[in-house]
Amino acid sequence: MKLFTPGKIGPVELRNRSIRSAAFEGMGKDNGPTQMLRDYHLSVAKGGVGMTTLAYAGICRSALSFDTQLWLRPEIVPSLREITDGIHAAGAKASIQIGHCGNMTHRSTAGGTPVGACTGFNLYSPTFVRGLREDELKEIARAFGDAVRTARDAGFDCVEVHAGHGYLISQFLSPYTNRRRDRFGGSLDARMTFMRMCMEEVMKAAGSDMGVLVKTNMRDGFKGGLEIDDCLTVARELERLGTHALVLSGGFVSKAPMYVMRGEMPIYSMTYYMKQLWLKYGVRMAGKMMIKTEPYSDLYFLDDARLFRRELKLPLVYVGGAVDGEGIEKVMGEGFEFVQMGRALLREPDFVNRLAADAAHRCDCDHVNYCIARMYSKEMRCHKDCPGLPRRIQKEISDIKRRNGIKD
Repeated sequence: MKLFTPGKIGPVELRNRSIRSAAFEGMGKDNGPTQMLRDYHLSVAKGGVGMTTLAYAGICRSALSFDTQLWLRPEIVPSLREITDGIHAAGAKASIQIGHCGNMTHRSTAGGTPVGACTGFNLYSPTFVRGLREDELKEIARAFGDAVRTARDAGFDCVEVHAGHGYLISQFLSPYTNRRRDRFGGSLDARMTFMRMCMEEVMKAAGSDMGVLVKTNMRDGFKGGLEIDDCLTVARELERLGTHALVLSGGFVSKAPMYVMRGEMPIYSMTYYMKQLWLKYGVRMAGKMMIKTEPYSDLYFLDDARLFRRELKLPLVYVGGAVDGEGIEKVMGEGFEFVQMGRALLREPDFVNRLAADAAHRCDCDHVNYCIARMYSKEMRCHKDCPGLPRRIQKEISDIKRRNGIKD
């Protein structure tokens, strides 16, 4: 399989073309790493992956959505170094996703009023949001560069800049969230200004020894958001700015969250772990209306990703429904240099080694999204690895399987 040939992202060579995607693990504590986080990524590295990605690390305090999320700062470098040393000892490369959540947070987590492209109210947090001033935007852009330097100190080979899914850079790109009337709003070219500022700092900090990936949308996934032609323009600009590889994704956490992951959100499972009673019961009542089901199919982003492959020259990373050898070989055969996997490597950390032993292997993830539902309150974990789940959660999972023709 082509998957098992070496590949390069900028100056960094991977032993094969498989990457653990930056799916949020929910395994941090007090915005720092834990033994659980270390053990999980080491299991993936030992399981044969070319590179594993620690997910959703905030570049500053205002960037944080959860206390189980990493805040990439000098204080946690020694414990991160333990993780990267272990990953390297297992023969894999280490990457960390860096980003800013924008309006997807709360005052208690972010240390102040949540900030975004514009002032307003975010129903999905829910919270009031303050629009960022230009001097603050320059400060945040510099924080992206500082995060890259911290990642280098911690032993990471690559960084992945999160510019999709409705987080801060994406909030500036999308007309849905960017209604500014200064030089950061208006035309798509103007809406890309903040992204350019961040990427200039990132590329300068990465220098000649670190790889830089960017996760970017191919569509926002709803009417009024970015469509494919807009996202192609953004991708071309990222290529011009020197990005080493693009991770092609889609969706918007505050408007079309299941466009990212596909399938149905198990609302009861999600709310079961919530601590705030008002949020728990509010989501139970309105969750089905707020979180629209998107049909799942293997390789669900491939049709859109082909359009980007035709238009761009830089390496592209496919992500989305790659769960078996046949699908991965199809992606590789269509010119994508790398493939990222999230749920397959959660269910089977040794998925890549299993593929090496059997090219026809298929992960037994059933895509009921219990792992996604619980990650907002607890560590991400497959329901098959959680014995003794409450009966109502078990019934919800069984009902989702029945509706989607999945056998128990």
